[in-house]
Formats: sequence, C-alpha cells, structure tokens
Amino acid sequence: MTATAVDNQQQAKIAAGRAVSELVADGMILGVGTGSTAAEAIRAIGRRVREENLSVRGVPTSFVSEQLARANGITVVSLDEVDSIDLAFDGADEVDPRLNLIKGRGGAQSREKVVANAARQFYVLVDESKIVQQLGTNFPVPIEFVPMALGPLKRLIVTLGGRPELRMGKAKDGPVVSDQGLWILDAYFDGIEDAYELNRSLSDEPGILDHGLFLDLATHVLVGQASGAVREIVRDSPN
Repeated sequence: MTATAVDNQQQAKIAAGRAVSELVADGMILGVGTGSTAAEAIRAIGRRVREENLSVRGVPTSFVSEQLARANGITVVSLDEVDSIDLAFDGADEVDPRLNLIKGRGGAQSREKVVANAARQFYVLVDESKIVQQLGTNFPVPIEFVPMALGPLKRLIVTLGGRPELRMGKAKDGPVVSDQGLWILDAYFDGIEDAYELNRSLSDEPGILDHGLFLDLATHVLVGQASGAVREIVRDSPN
C-alpha cells in the first residue's frame, strides 16, 4: 500500500470515528470497541467529553480500549454494572451486503461479540476496502480456543474447506495469547459459502470460546471516505 493510500485510509477511519461520536448523548452507556478505527472514535468522543462536559460510561472490549477510554475521560464500567448498552461501536475486517461481519484481527472478538450482543444499537466503523460481497474474501475467521483443542480444531477447519493457521506472536516466541489467556487460530477460506452453517459448526465444537463471525448483530455501518464524508448503511435498508 502506497503512502497516499495509507493516508487516505487513515482519513476514512477518522471520518467514521467522528461520525459515530456525534451520535453520543450525555449519560449514554457505550460499548467501546478495539482497533485503529475504534480508537479514532474513542478520541473523538473524548474531545466531546472535554469540550461539552459530556458524562458517558463505556464497557471496553479489550485492555487496550479500556486504557484509551480512561485516557479520554470515558468512565469505564463492566457489564455487571449496567443493564444494557445504548450504543456500541467497533471496526470490522469485512462487511457483507447483509451487514454480517468478520472481526478479530486484533484478537478481541469474543469480548467484542458479548458487548455487541448487549447493545441496543451496534455501529460498525469501516473504510470502503472492508466492504465485500462474500465473507472470507480477504480475511480469515479468527477462532479463540483452549490450547489443548488445537489438533481437533485444525482437523475441523480442514473438513470445512478451510486452511488453519495458529496465530503466532510477533514480539514473543510462541502463539498469540488473548485477554482471556487462550490461543487464536485463523481459518482461511476462499470465500465462505454459508456463514450461518460455518457459525453452527464452530459453535458446536468443544474447546472454542468464540469466533469472529458476527451474524445479525450490526444495526448500522458507517463507511468513512478519505474526503471526510461518511456513507451510512442501515440493516434492512437498500444498500
């Protein structure tokens, strides 16, 4: 990717983050996502907290998002302390025409799914490169699992037509370890023919905590543009 393309993508992330921040109202409980696009939203909300004296609480989906939320004036709470979440926001690796998602490149997919499921509205923040016709086109499905289940899980992915790859650490020897102390396997497919069937197969496999298929959860997608414009897609509306 060229320097210009990287800059354009960053501007698109900033635009999407700013757009969701404008939906935040005083007293809201937020689901605070993980990743570079969610981070732009956290910073934009932080500016509103400082400039407008907003009071908002946030349920973070990772240690990183928790620290960034605190630094930006968002009071951090847990799901034990709230009945529901007014608005959750997060990025995605892929978004298909039904607003189904692949998430988890940052390894926080299990907590992200819990928070998204608890939200009245779930806003997904992406740039145009994340919009696909079929899930599994560009990114693998991350699967968080108990380490002893690695062998059976790899064999399952092969039988489902995928290519399993244990995610390895870049700054440490050995596998990536999630916030839950588990491992992550990336399942590569040449496009996923039936995401619902794959979801069922993975959910039925012992040893898996959760995975990166987010089906029927997103209510809105905000697609940022390098120009600063944002295109909104709403579930059940024409795309």
